Amino acid sequence: MVLFGGLVRIEMADNNGNSNSPAENQNHISNESINPTTNQNDASIDAIAQKVQESLTLSKRHKFWETQPVGQFKDVGNSTLPEGAIEPPTPLSEVKQEPYNLPGPYEWITCDMDTKEMCAEVYNLLANNYVEDDENMFRFNYSKDFLQWALRPPGYYRSWHIGVRVKSSKKLVAFITGVPAKIRAKDSVVNMAEINFLCVHKKLRSKRLAPVMIKEVTRRVHMENIWQAAYTAGVILPTPISTCQYWHRSLNPKKLIDVGFSRLGARMTMSRTIKLYKLPDSPITPGFRKMELHDVPAVTRLLREYLKQFIVAPDFDENDVEHWLLPKEDVVDSFLVESSDTRDVTDFCSFYTLPSTILGNQNYSTLKAAYSYYNVSTKTPMLQLMNDALIVAKKKGYDVFNALDVMENEIHTFSDLANAIFC
Repeated sequence: MVLFGGLVRIEMADNNGNSNSPAENQNHISNESINPTTNQNDASIDAIAQKVQESLTLSKRHKFWETQPVGQFKDVGNSTLPEGAIEPPTPLSEVKQEPYNLPGPYEWITCDMDTKEMCAEVYNLLANNYVEDDENMFRFNYSKDFLQWALRPPGYYRSWHIGVRVKSSKKLVAFITGVPAKIRAKDSVVNMAEINFLCVHKKLRSKRLAPVMIKEVTRRVHMENIWQAAYTAGVILPTPISTCQYWHRSLNPKKLIDVGFSRLGARMTMSRTIKLYKLPDSPITPGFRKMELHDVPAVTRLLREYLKQFIVAPDFDENDVEHWLLPKEDVVDSFLVESSDTRDVTDFCSFYTLPSTILGNQNYSTLKAAYSYYNVSTKTPMLQLMNDALIVAKKKGYDVFNALDVMENEIHTFSDLANAIFC
């Protein structure tokens, strides 16, 4: 599951706050994961559901999502509902065979991400119109190599990479994607689609393209006899199975302060701040090295054993691990700890690269960010493993290391590192 920013990610959030629909100004997300642990506080989801439900007037209901087969706030806590699919699969013969209708000036295309030309078009659309922060200071800048990595996992369907062009100019103005994933929910492994990269050109945010795009990607997923999907959003939509927040560890504190990403702490000077975040020159764990192709079977075993403890998690095989975790320069970095005695792989850490364009700054144009990915600690303390990850990220020129409080991060990392490493 690769919700970037967590693991399975769909950018179909609504910036309006009332979340009436996945509106065309939807590009405001957090890369969030959908991996709740078995000891996650279910009451927090209940509290969110109740708060949202009570705050929504009739005019501010989720007009789109309340028509979709997703969990609804009104059903949270209802123990009489059966566990399983909300709606049964439809016979394939009854799935709509033709694409949904777009407004007259636009047409559907299938985006061939194997070609440099198409990849460049998608890159340019996202680089200029995708997710920005609330203050419009930073915008995600997924590289072309990253997009090809994210959208072409084993068994991907080209038909799930959907674009919208202007008929007259052939300009690409909207994009949405799905990739296949095997997700285990409790004891059942379900074939799903991970929905991601919903983006509509800024000038077309009033054309109501997003709901049609969501319906179209849903139709194409159904055509492959897949009936479940995973996605994330930066606002509350019906109904999250998990919520999380980002933590940030400064690697280049002066630059982060100069561009407005962070602030100088109270009673802190720049020199003291730089000293506070200083890291060793090289990793300290014996046997810590870059993952290689021959490590795929060992890493797969380590990761599968680790993920057993979670209620919802990806069901990775060796092909998945090779694709998602084998290092690719400026895309994904993976490191492991190999025992000098047994040559067993005992620990693993990884992060992916997602830079942001810095908007309106005369001195800096790019913020290079590392995002914590999968980490497994069995022999090396998690604190030490993550510190080594910070060290290699710093040496590779990253400005900040970001992580979500998912999996065991909050238990083993953030409780210890909130003041020392992450802030």
